[in-house]
Amino acid sequence: MHELSICQALLDQVEGIARNHGATRVERILLKVGPLSGVEPVLIQHAYTLAAAGTIAETAELVIETAEVRVHCTVCGVESPAAPNRLLCAACGSFQTRLVSGDELLLAQLEMTIPDRTEPAS
Repeated sequence: MHELSICQALLDQVEGIARNHGATRVERILLKVGPLSGVEPVLIQHAYTLAAAGTIAETAELVIETAEVRVHCTVCGVESPAAPNRLLCAACGSFQTRLVSGDELLLAQLEMTIPDRTEPAS
């Protein structure tokens, strides 16, 4: 189950960001996962619970957003959505396309609790 190691790497990144900002808690993690990333969102959700135990993100909500598969046609120049198993141009039907999105696994957003650093005037 490589999703567990992916979650552990994700949490290492999250903890580093939280530490750099002086956060005391991570509230929400938004992860963008493309259908061509090789990662199963349902398995990520299950693995996250195990990986997050004892971390600053233990109680954080993990939100997984699916990214759309999009291609750029090298024949007609149009960027269009495509099916994961048919990377064809929606405008001209060409197979000569370049993947624009759909293979990403991206930490898109973090919501953290950062204590107020304002000190009272003396």
